[in-house]
Amino acid sequence: MSEREVAASELLAADEIGLLRRALLEWSGPARCSDALAVGMGFAGVQDLFDQCSRLRSALNDDVPLPPVDWARTLLAVEIVFVSDLAGSGVEWPTTTGLSDESTIRALRSIQRKLARTVRPYYGKSPRE
Repeated sequence: MSEREVAASELLAADEIGLLRRALLEWSGPARCSDALAVGMGFAGVQDLFDQCSRLRSALNDDVPLPPVDWARTLLAVEIVFVSDLAGSGVEWPTTTGLSDESTIRALRSIQRKLARTVRPYYGKSPRE
């Protein structure tokens, strides 16, 4: 398994990168995260989640290579913000993002497959450096 940093364009299509960027933005909007959940996702707490989501959105936009731990954090944060009605956007996802649940889940499954090798070291673990 490689620990090398990888740019989004090496792994994902442009619309998939756009989905990740939009989903990460949800954490600073309608999503409601606790410190415990943020830590479980690999962040130091809620404020770190906000700060890192901003950094990760910029990195995805600018095609900056990311280490596997950041890819794992990104994927987990996106999965939770999309699906969870308790902590994420949940049932409000289509309203707040303009993206349908159906198109989002299809894109997310594609992203999960494409990132599988990169995030494999973090399966079943909190993505921490």
